[in-house]
Amino acid sequence: MPIPERLNPTFVTARSPAPRRPDPMEEARKRLIVALDVPDAASAVALVNQLENTCRWFKVGLELFVAAGPAVLDPLLKRGHSIFLDLKFHDIPNTVAAAVRSAAALGVHMITVHAAGGPAMLAAARAALDGLSDPPELLAVTVLTSMDSAQMSAIGLERSPAEQVELLARMGLAAGIRGFVCSPQEVASLRALTGPEGVLVVPGIRPAGAEIGDQKRIATPAEALRQGASFLVVGRPITQASDPAEAAEAILKEMAEALEP
Repeated sequence: MPIPERLNPTFVTARSPAPRRPDPMEEARKRLIVALDVPDAASAVALVNQLENTCRWFKVGLELFVAAGPAVLDPLLKRGHSIFLDLKFHDIPNTVAAAVRSAAALGVHMITVHAAGGPAMLAAARAALDGLSDPPELLAVTVLTSMDSAQMSAIGLERSPAEQVELLARMGLAAGIRGFVCSPQEVASLRALTGPEGVLVVPGIRPAGAEIGDQKRIATPAEALRQGASFLVVGRPITQASDPAEAAEAILKEMAEALEP
């Protein structure tokens, strides 16, 4: 599934030559997001230095953002990397709208809100980006990949994870959101729901033989791409490897094979 032009701009005029056949390895580099789930800015910079020539997208989540603050984004952006700011805003509509505007001002490329915040919150989050010349992609998080049926039942949700993901995605689409975070198990159904313009960011990616950890609903990189994922988020299989660049390269090769025409 091609990456939407707003996240991977290409400019073709009537006189431009026909676009070249995309290189699968290059396409894979555009789709892999490495999760900088590390405790401080120094650890993040050290990891990015190791991955500088291998990866283009990095995710900054709660652990690193709380520890280091917005300043941790500056060196990454100055190097030309794309940033997925994954803070999963979930509050009353006015508060979330204000947080989305503040996050957009940081210059990041994707941000997240929890779809469980409801229709009014989702609509407020989307409206907060109106009028911006180059807004980040707004992603609604559906059901965390650490949740399975038992976990959902424990919080009073008797739907299956797949049913809950679809309900939340339909809510997001109705609010004007076209990007979603979902597990590999739901990506095919969401791709059918959103069509080719939907941006589906998929965590819970584990190469064959990797430890599952606290993830419940997982898949290999190739499986997720073949189901229709736009981007894959990979953390520990890369960041905790003895050689992060080598681990990332192996994942990119698996992705490239899945992206072969």
